[in-house]
Amino acid sequence: MDLNRVFQNNEVWIKEKLAFDPNYFDTLGQGQTPELLFIGCSDSRVTAEELMGLGPGEVFVHRNIANMVTGTDLNVMSVIEYAVIYLKVNHVVVCGHYECGGVKAAMQSADLGILNPWLRNIRDVFRIHKTELNAIQNEGDKYERLVELNVQEQCVNLIKTAAVQKAYRARGLRVHGWVFDVHTGKLVDLKIDFDNILKNIMEIYHLD
Repeated sequence: MDLNRVFQNNEVWIKEKLAFDPNYFDTLGQGQTPELLFIGCSDSRVTAEELMGLGPGEVFVHRNIANMVTGTDLNVMSVIEYAVIYLKVNHVVVCGHYECGGVKAAMQSADLGILNPWLRNIRDVFRIHKTELNAIQNEGDKYERLVELNVQEQCVNLIKTAAVQKAYRARGLRVHGWVFDVHTGKLVDLKIDFDNILKNIMEIYHLD
């Protein structure tokens, strides 16, 4: 890649924005009030704002390998805390995608070095749902289902956090689980029953 092209593209983008709205960058400089926190995968094909048709200032974004929400990851936990408590977003989305390299790597019986502890979290998702997954004969279908189940479990991890629970009670914050289909470009709402999940885990994870 010619990096000079990046700066040329930037100049074109600036001109396009100013032609549409001369005050565009003045408005951006006044702060952000996003309604949505998007936790997605670092995969270069999953461009958060673009696939949702949103622009700068409309969505707060965190991305990592396989869209994980891990309690020991201070990066994602800090993002959640900031978005929920200080930006007061009303929706938090975990968005996975089919053909996820992280999910596929987690299913390999191989030593992947520094990736091992990260991928262990996805292997735990497989362990939790192994009866359902092992009943799927087609390997491609099994991977796609694991992508969906991984999104579900990361949403559960979100619901376990104090920030999300307090915002849920105080202002009705909602958690959503989506999958981006790289084959069609469509966003798929998994329609996970979070109210029921919340009820089932409250005995252990209720945080005042």
